[in-house]
Amino acid sequence: MTNEEFEKVLKNRLEKIKQVLGSKAKEYASKNNRLHNFDVAASFMDETREKALFGMATKHIVSVRDIVLNYERNGILPTEELLDEKIGDTINYMILLEACFLKGIKNNKEDKKKWEEKRKKLK
Repeated sequence: MTNEEFEKVLKNRLEKIKQVLGSKAKEYASKNNRLHNFDVAASFMDETREKALFGMATKHIVSVRDIVLNYERNGILPTEELLDEKIGDTINYMILLEACFLKGIKNNKEDKKKWEEKRKKLK
């Protein structure tokens, strides 16, 4: 694959990520919470949002694994459509997982800052 061909693959994937995550937000996110579905799933499962999301992502990761094994064992290449869907889903779930952790990191920093401010007032 040439650098030009790779750049085209990358450009197409980035455009699809933006399009899919944007359209799915309308379907799965609430007005003020982009991670709404994962929060609700976590409450059903009595798990963290991150674990609930990773459980959902696992389905897509397994599909990619199956594509790799089908090629390795049987020499069968996936269709471009299947590859696009499964690779795209996996990437999108990893982006959502990153967002979950970044939200937690931000909240942790804010909680720590509030706690330290409260502690200073108590002195």
